[in-house]
Amino acid sequence: MLRRCFLRSLAAAPAAGLISIPLAWREAIAQRRGGMPPAEPFKPEEANSPIGEGKGIHPGRVVWTRDAKATTWDGTTGFWWEEAYNNQKLVDEMNSRLLQGLTGRKNDKQAWDALFRSFNETQKLGKGGYRPGEVIAIKINCNQDRTPEWGKAGPPPATPPPPPPPGKSGRGFYPRPPLNGLPSPHAVYSLVSQLIEAGGVRGEDILIYDVAETRNIGNPIFSKIRSNSNPNYQAVKFLVGADYKEGGRLFAEPDTANPIKFSKQGVPTAYLAKQVTAAKYLINMALMRPHGMAGVTLAGKNHFGSVYFPNDGGWTPAPMHANVLRTLPPHSYNVLVDLTGYRHLGGKTMLFVLDGLYSAAHNEGNVMRFASFDNHWASSLLMSQDPVAIDSVGLDILRNEPNAVEVRGNADNYMHEEALAAKPPSGTVYNPNGSGTLASLGVHEHWNNANERKYSRNLGKKQGIELVAWV
Repeated sequence: MLRRCFLRSLAAAPAAGLISIPLAWREAIAQRRGGMPPAEPFKPEEANSPIGEGKGIHPGRVVWTRDAKATTWDGTTGFWWEEAYNNQKLVDEMNSRLLQGLTGRKNDKQAWDALFRSFNETQKLGKGGYRPGEVIAIKINCNQDRTPEWGKAGPPPATPPPPPPPGKSGRGFYPRPPLNGLPSPHAVYSLVSQLIEAGGVRGEDILIYDVAETRNIGNPIFSKIRSNSNPNYQAVKFLVGADYKEGGRLFAEPDTANPIKFSKQGVPTAYLAKQVTAAKYLINMALMRPHGMAGVTLAGKNHFGSVYFPNDGGWTPAPMHANVLRTLPPHSYNVLVDLTGYRHLGGKTMLFVLDGLYSAAHNEGNVMRFASFDNHWASSLLMSQDPVAIDSVGLDILRNEPNAVEVRGNADNYMHEEALAAKPPSGTVYNPNGSGTLASLGVHEHWNNANERKYSRNLGKKQGIELVAWV
């Protein structure tokens, strides 16, 4: 819900009467105020009961690596993203292990070539790999990057809070806690370095973006990439949702020729940035963390930072909030299915990545240690070609973490809908492209237990998820 819509509803109500606010609206408002109404504990379905169809060179494969030595912040000195507390060499080795493990290739160059070719063949775009001039857009989650400098809060709020400027939802006009969950600069740099050094991708063909509201791609990421004097690193483009032009950041312009038509009446039509629809490939580099509204924020929800609603707030995910809530009943419509099924988002994604080096407690919270990992940081990276499988594994990791208390309600409802998109439990006809119903978007299931972490393909079955892990 947009804040201005809520204010209008208040103004229209009788002065002395009580206002009945729908649950979805209350959840959206509470999320912006830092708290949520209670949700039921998350209760997964029976383990090793796969639904949907696995995607990728090795269908349903998810690779996960963890290295505690890569993340060494003491929790008090400086900030977690600083060079002193991150081992770039080890992060690079983690990414190399993931790429080779995901594709089954012997080196990183072969792995990237296999990923590009797999995508092109699957999309019926020929059998070739990447060619110069073909743009790769990398969507990162900068939901908490709303100030010019990481580690410093924004200006103090007015009392009462002023209405947001035209076209804004108001969410970016409050101070941000200094240690919120942000993308790891070392993970982003490692991915860019992999594309350039092993993938043979020109820097000018790489676009890193998050365009919602007042989001920035802050200097810890921007400057780290620019610190490499190689012309390819200097040519990488950054697309943001506010006028942060220093250093050459680009400002998004909506492409109204390519609408996202949501499959539920009442959700307005959305659009993407022209720079994103012009890209041939997309890498969905999401965060692995709990979420106070949706239960989790993983690859599926990452595209909340991609959309533009011309008559409902501009670059904002607000019109979608009511249709991702963890308190929605099972078998509910979910906007994430439309985003994952849309041809210019999930439809052009060649690789899904979960950045869990320093995972936060929730979308408005600080980074947290994992009791399930000896009270250390999550120190994890995951990759897959299957959007449903990687979110299923991410959810299993989070739901088995005692400190991840926001993983509640029906957090995996959208995964059920995505896996069975052709005939989903909600009965929704998912058709975001306006060209016919979607097929299965991937495979979903839960592992057997938190100790063995085995999925159906690990147990010798021909369907389901295969987890390859170094933890």
